[in-house]
Amino acid sequence: MEKQEQYRLLQKQLIALLEDEHDPIANMANMSALLYQTLPDVNWVGFYRYENEELILGPFQGKPACMHIPYGKGVCGLCLKEERMVRVDDVLDFPNHIACDCDSRSEIVIPLWHRQKIIAVLDIDSPILQRFDETDEIGLSKLTTILENSWNLAKLKMSI
Repeated sequence: MEKQEQYRLLQKQLIALLEDEHDPIANMANMSALLYQTLPDVNWVGFYRYENEELILGPFQGKPACMHIPYGKGVCGLCLKEERMVRVDDVLDFPNHIACDCDSRSEIVIPLWHRQKIIAVLDIDSPILQRFDETDEIGLSKLTTILENSWNLAKLKMSI
């Protein structure tokens, strides 16, 4: 299946999973499970919640992970600090990379917003170098928007 088509299908599946559920933890748990089971060549998918000036481990799929990430540290901390998506082709070349799983080689992190503040980040790791590309950036951004809308208690009707 073409990657863009896979993301369109994931959007439909996520909308169905989140319909009528507004609890952020439950929705993050289902989204991480869906992505972990569906995306090829990933070894960790999960969320870090932003609380008290640090990122705290939230729902995830994969090996045990770092529980606290200081503001600005690692790929997740950079995403939070710069308020933007961060894609790293080779984590071994990334300054201040936090190695929770030594098998991870590439990573993508997307901020999640609520009321114009970042409240969490979606973190996805892969054992494959350069696993993530622009198609992943676009597809994952649309998925995080669906999740954000569920927190905002908005109807999950969007064009796919």
